[in-house]
Amino acid sequence: MEFSIKSGSPEKQRSACVVVGVFEPRKLTLAAELLDNAARSHLSDIIRRGDMEGKAGSTLLLHNVPGTLCDRVLLVGLGKEKEFGDKEYADAIRTAVRTLNETGSFDGTVFLTENGVRKRGTAWRIRQAAIVACEAVYRFDQFKSKKDKVRRPLRKLTFVVDRRSELAGADDALRQGQAIAEGVALAKNLANLPANVCTPTYLAEAAATLAAEHKLECQVLDREEMTALGMHSLLSVAGGSRQDPKLIVLQHRGGKSDEKPVVLIGKGITFDSGGISLKPAADMDEMKYDMCGAAGVLGTIKSAAVLRLPINLVGIVPTAENMPGGAATRPGDIVTSMSGQTIEILNTDAEGRLILCDALSYAARFEPEVVIDVATLTGACVVALGHVATGLFANSDALARELIHAGEEAHDRAWQLPIWNDYQELLKSPFADMANVGGRWAGSITAACFLARFARKYVWAHLDIAGTAWKSGNDKGATGRPVPLLMHYLLRRAGQIA
Repeated sequence: MEFSIKSGSPEKQRSACVVVGVFEPRKLTLAAELLDNAARSHLSDIIRRGDMEGKAGSTLLLHNVPGTLCDRVLLVGLGKEKEFGDKEYADAIRTAVRTLNETGSFDGTVFLTENGVRKRGTAWRIRQAAIVACEAVYRFDQFKSKKDKVRRPLRKLTFVVDRRSELAGADDALRQGQAIAEGVALAKNLANLPANVCTPTYLAEAAATLAAEHKLECQVLDREEMTALGMHSLLSVAGGSRQDPKLIVLQHRGGKSDEKPVVLIGKGITFDSGGISLKPAADMDEMKYDMCGAAGVLGTIKSAAVLRLPINLVGIVPTAENMPGGAATRPGDIVTSMSGQTIEILNTDAEGRLILCDALSYAARFEPEVVIDVATLTGACVVALGHVATGLFANSDALARELIHAGEEAHDRAWQLPIWNDYQELLKSPFADMANVGGRWAGSITAACFLARFARKYVWAHLDIAGTAWKSGNDKGATGRPVPLLMHYLLRRAGQIA
């Protein structure tokens, strides 16, 4: 879809459809008022008759509105003006774009981006509109023999700003929003692939393709190379599978040569059966999403590369398949990690931390400024935070605050939980340096405490996206989170957003 920015009056737009808002109860926005004045109260007459109350999510499509140059006018309900915040704005844009895409409008001119949102400026509104618009038209149907075709899909979207003086800043914000949307789409595409297609080897090939397209550096370590490095914790997870594990390393060198990089680590379990600690059959198909951390890291690196962010960025993806088999790791086995610390494996379904700990040790060689790992790590995090917030753990409160702020700005929110030393007691093992699980209680916290033991050499944060990486039910599919959060964090580090 093609995007553009402009400034102008709604009644003068030569467009297939002009989109304006209506607040509850029956209150026209400024753009809607201008259309109404040009149309000699045509809109207000319709609203007065009760056709549009302005309730959030409602729409009304009008044809041949007098006094205008557009083919159609789409009224979008915005809810109560005092309650119009980040979520309500995103929902309004999503509703508008989906309606345009379904009603045969090849192009649309959206005046919703002029509406005020609490504590948000024009750049934020444009950036978010681009991200949400791309999300609204996203489809994953490549495995369907008969695809559901949109008769006349939306091809061009124009966002309107109040003043011409805002056009330059809005253009930058639009470029950022489109780049973030590209990263989100890549993360979704990879995560939505079935596990018989998206194997560790496939992920490595996808990373190599990404590197070739954007002139990144790519290295893929195989089993022999990981063995030489002592990554026996990571390798133990892959023992029961015919699929070879990989360690993928991507580098975007946008900063100065002596500038320390930000390192992103993404958990890449392409299918998680639970191993010998086999999962229940119900919903096990969704365990193809256990590589959403990897997908999110690759998506973030793509967005950063598209924008040519002036920072040094390293992406590390440990990837394997967790399957039962004759060579699979057993409960009670003890393995030695790359750091030299030994781990008693009490539950083979707690495998994500076993591949991440070796990746965290490997990250130290880049002398990072910051390390952030992303993983669908624990069901306990879903119990704690549901499907709204990502779990955030960090050994630096300053980094945690930065990530929380980035999540608020991206409307891809995270919530910090503790990793106090008191919880480390739960990981004690009588036979090894630590156990890989800490028992029933505080499961997401003990998992983070486990990872913290391998991240003592640098500033580190852990994002548990088990509840936010994908949706179940009728809307089943990957969400692309936390690409927006990570990109807003990186944009701020790069000085590209205030």
